[in-house]
Amino acid sequence: MPNKKQTQLVRVRPDETFTTKRNLNYFPGLSAKTAGTKNLSMMLVRIPPGGKAEPHYHDGFEAGIYILEGKVDNLYGEGLKESVVTEKGDFLFIPPGVPHQPVNLSDTEPALAIVSRNIASEQEPVVPYSTRE
Repeated sequence: MPNKKQTQLVRVRPDETFTTKRNLNYFPGLSAKTAGTKNLSMMLVRIPPGGKAEPHYHDGFEAGIYILEGKVDNLYGEGLKESVVTEKGDFLFIPPGVPHQPVNLSDTEPALAIVSRNIASEQEPVVPYSTRE
């Protein structure tokens, strides 16, 4: 018997945040849990003033980010020695397996971004990354 197709549109309005494995506050958006997605998640992330995520990489999935507010230094690569700064209006692509750490460059304003991934989980398979040798 073929899989039953989802035939309903699903509206999600986040009313609370959750803290991810990367120590950031996310507002739930689209995921398997909230909307029945199969291969997509999309959430709003808030990085507090002077805040940063724990260094990590994504195991087997891609991420796309759109910066709504703020300026973020995205440290990445081996030892997090490379950097790309993103600000309001920028898109950022993160391939699977690339170590990275977003850092809010403002000490007074939060950074806000939409994060989309080709995985349906809100707490996706994230692998901690250590810069210690």
